Amino acid sequence: MDRFTVALISQTPNPQQVIYGAMHQDYAEGFVWDERDRWPGEEKCGDVIVKQLLQGNRGHYGPLEHPQIVLNCGWFPHSTMQQVRTHRVGVSFDVQSFRYTGQRILDVIEGKRELEDVFYLRPLGSYSDRQGKKYDYTEDLRQEDLDWCLQACHRYAERIHQGFAEEHARGLIPFDIRQHWVMSANVRSLMHLLDLRWKADAQLEAQKLCEQIWPHFQAWVPAIAAWYEANRLKKARLSP
Repeated sequence: MDRFTVALISQTPNPQQVIYGAMHQDYAEGFVWDERDRWPGEEKCGDVIVKQLLQGNRGHYGPLEHPQIVLNCGWFPHSTMQQVRTHRVGVSFDVQSFRYTGQRILDVIEGKRELEDVFYLRPLGSYSDRQGKKYDYTEDLRQEDLDWCLQACHRYAERIHQGFAEEHARGLIPFDIRQHWVMSANVRSLMHLLDLRWKADAQLEAQKLCEQIWPHFQAWVPAIAAWYEANRLKKARLSP
């Protein structure tokens, strides 16, 4: 959707083996590192995790917290960042500051950037509010909102040229300026985020964020992702 992007920065290698090792240490007599040459392969470890930890809602999710994945999320509206940052248990964020990144607003009025490269507006279409009231976001209405964003850029530039601090002038810009962030999560916390923000009544942009996170999750922990897709995906269940 739009310019939204989620890029992989890094991830724990062999994450399902890592989870297996942690799980195995819970009941192993010995020091599991010494037994690592006898650990199952990555694919087999995934099968063991599903059988021993996930099936039947056994509830022992602690071993899932060890592997980490780091993602760069870009061009999402500020409101989406606020929604996902609310659920920060096991998730860490470094978020682009509007105090230091106001030049892109000035670039718009200087013709160096497109307006919609800086501000997000929903696409044309039919929508409904939380009470089910339907409305249409027409081309005319959207153009009015684009004009408003452009006016805000001019007002921001005016205040900056008058000597205002960036953190003062930024209060004049529309709420859904685009924002980039880096986030890290473990397997358990990422499932929790998907539970909350990929359900049917989640806000559209948050669902689109989850859509872009999902392929990275699938490629990283395929056995766990397959179990999650079959049992929890978009079912609004909260992970323990």
